[in-house]
Amino acid sequence: MGFSLSAAQADAVLHALKNDYRIFAPKRFPSQGRYSDTDIIRYEEIDGFSDIVWETKSDYPAKEVITPIQQTIFYFTEDEYRASKAKEKPILLLARPCDINAQQIQAKIYCENGDYEDLYYKRIRERVKFALMDCNGGDDTCFCVSMEANKTDDYALALKFSPEGLLVQVKDETFTPYFTGMPQADYTPAFVEENSLKVNIPDLDDKAVRLALKMHPMWQEFNRRCISCGACTVACSTCTCFTTRDLIYGDNPEVGERRRVAASCQIAGFDQMAGQREIRSTAGDRMRYKVLHKFHDYKARFGERHMCVGCGRCTHRCPELIAISATVNKVNAAVEEIKAGLAGQ
Repeated sequence: MGFSLSAAQADAVLHALKNDYRIFAPKRFPSQGRYSDTDIIRYEEIDGFSDIVWETKSDYPAKEVITPIQQTIFYFTEDEYRASKAKEKPILLLARPCDINAQQIQAKIYCENGDYEDLYYKRIRERVKFALMDCNGGDDTCFCVSMEANKTDDYALALKFSPEGLLVQVKDETFTPYFTGMPQADYTPAFVEENSLKVNIPDLDDKAVRLALKMHPMWQEFNRRCISCGACTVACSTCTCFTTRDLIYGDNPEVGERRRVAASCQIAGFDQMAGQREIRSTAGDRMRYKVLHKFHDYKARFGERHMCVGCGRCTHRCPELIAISATVNKVNAAVEEIKAGLAGQ
């Protein structure tokens, strides 16, 4: 069932939904960008239709709704601890196909990784329903088609925005009552079929090729370029690394809370072990780890798709203008070079 709503009608539907759902969408925060007098767009709970930024891609991904940058996991005293409580109200999350596909990847990592299920992820994810935001093809850093992340059927509502209002497809019938009396219209969501940016995914099935790739000189470029700030992984739709920190209340070190805090494999010391040993001590080593994890290791483990969804946010956030798309294309060229060398032996 479909509907065509004016901006005022869309507002009325959103206010009715807010009685039963917390609604999150890309929202603009003026003058909070990384440069003077620049804005930032990130996911936040919205109050009305005018809050939603639909023309441009958000700077940070939808995952922050489900796995916040900081999250209290339990409280402790000298004698006991108590798990934190999740909000009971369900969430309606407005997201583009790449972000919805990214959540399927995160669910694999948090809840389908052997016999372990992450309580703190699962209890929020179970309360989330997606409203698919019709995508206009993204920008010049998007390559979702190359990653096969441009389409999804995991949504309750589909939304197409315009300055005049909203076209809606209701897929989950539990949402139909919110549109009672609204003008009906035929609408079927369209998906991006081609990006201006294309990425060649390297074939890394051959172990000999992978071993040779680890030693390839291309990684040394990042020792000069990458400053190991971790901005790329914070902006990533699928990264899941975190650490834990204790927040102490007052002067008593045995009373406080433990927080899960987003971490980055790109920051020096991330993999530091006892004796101060680091497995990946250079920026090039860390970049190699990230890229091969996204474009080989995850798929080798879970057997479906690669971990990257081609949203391009990491490229936008990098202060050194390192593009993940260009990096992967360089990896593909290095792989072809290695294969040719092995074939000639």
